[in-house]
Amino acid sequence: MLQARDEHGRLVKKPQASAISAMVANLGRGNAFVIVERVDEELESDWYVQVLLRDDNTYQLEFRDGTAAEHYQTRTISQDKVIDALSGWAESREGWKGAFMWNNIGDWFENAD
Repeated sequence: MLQARDEHGRLVKKPQASAISAMVANLGRGNAFVIVERVDEELESDWYVQVLLRDDNTYQLEFRDGTAAEHYQTRTISQDKVIDALSGWAESREGWKGAFMWNNIGDWFENAD
């Protein structure tokens, strides 16, 4: 099952693009992140995309494809690109990550798995 949550604890099950868009639009101090994740008790790995609104008003976007070795990060100033990426990931839309240059940060989490 797909779910989205924010720092305030708002949880949306099976979020549509409109819900993801509203959650990103409501980011600010005290509510700085949104995580969209696949929750399945049978999966041993983590599958998610998340965004953090940084203090400099840039968006730090990350996704994880199952294992720590497959954890990527990028930054942008475009809220629209963030919404497109989160919605595209949630919908399994091909090319959702194409608007960014992603850096593999898996080595940051070497001992996490």
